[in-house]
Amino acid sequence: MAENEIALLKEQIIRLEENKFDLEAWKNRTIIFLERIFGTENSKVRMIKDLHYDYSSWSLRDATGAGKAKDPVKMQANEILSAIIVELEFLGLPQETEIKNKVRELLEDELTGKQIKKIDSLLKSNSKNKQEQISEIIEDIEKDGLAALISKLLLS
Repeated sequence: MAENEIALLKEQIIRLEENKFDLEAWKNRTIIFLERIFGTENSKVRMIKDLHYDYSSWSLRDATGAGKAKDPVKMQANEILSAIIVELEFLGLPQETEIKNKVRELLEDELTGKQIKKIDSLLKSNSKNKQEQISEIIEDIEKDGLAALISKLLLS
């Protein structure tokens, strides 16, 4: 799963509460992590890049008023990172999903519909020996087909 990535992002949430908080330094550090996890053109990276303090006279007046107890930029940053953490906890890393989809696509090229349905039901089951059962299904692929499948995986 994405334990290391989640730990890095939780650390960034903690850094939001530092006494000598520097938004630009925090953003740079966070962007480094998010680009590695999701890629440079991801919307999550753009959301962090877009965080900034608004120094217009209206926002300064509102910030000094009694309505805001917490820094709105820090609150927004915290919400963005919290949502990303939840996504990683429930859906995993983007690359993991892409790899699983690619493997499935390649298996669909080599197996029958009945075999694919059997694998799907095994993946959803709590069977203790589902790895063995899936292996038996995959063993039905001819040697040439298996070699093609592995080479396609390596090239993708």
